[in-house]
Amino acid sequence: MAEKEKLRIDKYLWAIRLFKTRSQAGDACSKGKVKLHGDPVKASKIVNINDEYEVKTEAKRWVIKVTGLLENRVQYSEAIKYYIDITPAEELERLQFQAASFHTGKRLSKIGRPTKKERRDLDDFMEG
Repeated sequence: MAEKEKLRIDKYLWAIRLFKTRSQAGDACSKGKVKLHGDPVKASKIVNINDEYEVKTEAKRWVIKVTGLLENRVQYSEAIKYYIDITPAEELERLQFQAASFHTGKRLSKIGRPTKKERRDLDDFMEG
């Protein structure tokens, strides 16, 4: 892909697919969710190779090391070549626990409101 001398952090995070849109990446920067050496960075910060960024997204807390500059958004299999995920192991364990305890919203059997069939059976029982 085309490499460039200067590349903004918001555009880089969007290109490597950590954020769905560039404006989401910019908002994350302005809210202090993107840090370089523990200090929040602005969306206009220039990315350098070998920089390590801590990025908080909705799903995960990433620690990434820049291995290449990517200006345009490409497919995931290509994008992962431009950074190394160095997220600590305890963060990955926390994510696995969080996924295991995730509630899908489906009600458990025989708990809560009756189903349509159960409701009809109750109505038939009460009438007859």
